[in-house]
This record gives sequence, structure tokens and C-alpha cells, in this order.
Amino acid sequence: MAARVLRAGGAAWASGLLRRAAPCSLLPGLRTWTSSSHRSREDSWLQSLFVRKVDPRKDAHSNLLAKKETSSLYKLQFHNVKPECLEAYNKICQEVLPKIHEDKHYPCTLVGTWNTWYGEQDQAVHLWRYEGGYPALTEVMNKLRENKDFLEFRKARSDMLLSRKNQLLLEFSFWNEPVPRSGPNIYELRSYQLRPGTMIEWGNYWARAIRFRQDGNEAVGGFFSQIGQLYMVHHLWAYRDLQTREDIRNAAWHKHGWEELVYYTVPLIQEMESRIMIPLKTSPLQ
Repeated sequence: MAARVLRAGGAAWASGLLRRAAPCSLLPGLRTWTSSSHRSREDSWLQSLFVRKVDPRKDAHSNLLAKKETSSLYKLQFHNVKPECLEAYNKICQEVLPKIHEDKHYPCTLVGTWNTWYGEQDQAVHLWRYEGGYPALTEVMNKLRENKDFLEFRKARSDMLLSRKNQLLLEFSFWNEPVPRSGPNIYELRSYQLRPGTMIEWGNYWARAIRFRQDGNEAVGGFFSQIGQLYMVHHLWAYRDLQTREDIRNAAWHKHGWEELVYYTVPLIQEMESRIMIPLKTSPLQ
């Protein structure tokens, strides 16, 4: 009896909510619908207000969203440097990292290396690509353990750092693959912490949204995390300067369809961050 009363009360509440929220022209139809519906349908409708339907997946989102034609893995490093050591840190990075990049015995490529200009201060950001995925990453790590120059570099570097973290990433299939470019440019790394379970939705929307951001060749690369902080998305953009960035971003809002895609992707985000970065002289992305 109590359950029956609760169901009836819930249906009445929902019906009252509809009457208050609906335009007057819809009320006659709504009265007919609520009066003629069976209680089971009312209960089902009421439950749908609180239960989110999830489309079942039969494959990992990494297989659904990543590029099939390559097996590249990316590593994104964030190094927070002691303020008084940033110049010395940049100097040893520019001496050692290009040697690894150029050595054909290492199946990896230095995509870019930067200092953060706006965002976290005294921070270095490095992006590496491993051609061959996890086996290539393991091979590089094993070889570096026997590289005396790198071991000396790592020891000197450790005295300069306050903290460091990294993430392993895959690239979205619909983004450009990062390739060296001439400068001068500034780079923006926009990082999004998504709500768990929303990566597929994000990919579906941005597969359409990216076409709105290709006119100025500003799209460098798009990635999503596999190890480290999960459900993280990183978009990397290049601009001539801050004013060009502002102009390009404002122009997107005048393109039909952009505002709709922004409307649907914003609720997927828990947190977001923007870094403006300046490339080091030895960075392939200038």
C-alpha cells in the first residue's frame, strides 16, 4: 500500500511539474496524456528523469578513437623547475634531448619542447612520440639506462626540479599528426579533465568540431590519456601571437554549427586549463 501511494504521489508530482513548465498551448494535450496513461508508463517516465541510459560498448575507447594507420604512443612531461634553475635546465635539455631525437637507434621523436609563458610558471613541457607503441617505449627506456650522457643529464636535472609528472597518450584519429613547423609561434596546450564515461561523446563531437578550426593551420595535435591522469584530453594549437589567437577563436563563433558543438561538449568537462608556451630553440615545433 505504501509503495502504491508513493508511485501515485510521484506521478502526480511529475504531472504538476509538467503543467508548471509547459507552455499554455501544450496543457490540453498534456492533461489528456497524463489522464489516459497507465500507472506503469507513469512510473517508467518518472524513472527516466533520474536514470541516465548508457549505450553499451564492445571495444575500448582507445581502439574506437585512436588512429588505426599508426601505432604511435606519446609521452607528455611536465617539469616544474626551481625558478633560479630554469636557464640552466633549458641549457642541458637543449644539449641532450636533440641527441636522443636524432639517434636512429632510439625509436622515438621529440615532437616539441617548451617553457610555459602563461599558466604554471617556471615549467617545462616536453612531448615525445614513440613509433611502435609500448614496445618502442620500453626499448627506449632500456637503452637510456645504459646511456652515460643521459644518466648524467638526469642526475643534474634532478637537482633543478621541484616536481614532475607525465602521461602516456594516444592521438585522436581526426586530428592532424604533429609535424615540425617553422616559427616564430606561440603554442597553447588546452587540457580537459572529462567526466568518466564521456570520452566517446567528446570524440564524436570534436570529429565534427575540428573542421571549424583548420582555416589558419592552427591545429597541431589532439590526444587522450592512457596512463597517468585518466580521461584527460589535450589539444595543442599554434598561433603567431596572442592577438592572432584571439582573432581566430572569435572567428569560430561566426561559423554556423560551432556554438552547437560547444554547447554539447561543455557539460562533459569537469575541469579545464590553458597554457601558453614558448618553444625552446631546439624544438621541432617552432
